Amino acid sequence: MTVEAGSTVRLAYVGRFEDGSVFATSDPDVADEHGLRSTASDEQPTVSPLSFTVGAGEVIPGLDEAVVGMTAGEEATIAVPPEDAYGEYDPYRVREYDAETFEQMVGKPPKIGLHVEAKNDLHGDVTAVSDGTVEVDFNHELAGKRLIFDVEVLAVT
Repeated sequence: MTVEAGSTVRLAYVGRFEDGSVFATSDPDVADEHGLRSTASDEQPTVSPLSFTVGAGEVIPGLDEAVVGMTAGEEATIAVPPEDAYGEYDPYRVREYDAETFEQMVGKPPKIGLHVEAKNDLHGDVTAVSDGTVEVDFNHELAGKRLIFDVEVLAVT
């Protein structure tokens, strides 16, 4: 069966950057090799194939479009530019807050790496804390990056 709009596909995948570093995978061995499974708790994240309905907006557009026409068992390497992934990095999505105001809004003291969710559903990460100010980057962590996916179509329904 050939993948088309409306098909449900299941993919085995390795997602990497142009330098070869892996940021996501469905392969447990690759995940362990690249430190992609958390050891901070007893529950490790599940590493499993990616399933989605083509054309439903469930994955980034570049991956969604690239699988159209593929068949079960087929493998491909897909390069996805930022505009078809998580967008270009936007410096205007980096905001600065007064540290005291930030702590009142978030309910926690500012700390680099702290993940926050704004009332408007924006998600961001604290990237700097200095002299009473807190910098929060609301860009997606993969914004501005060209993503490479090695995929194998496991099933098409």
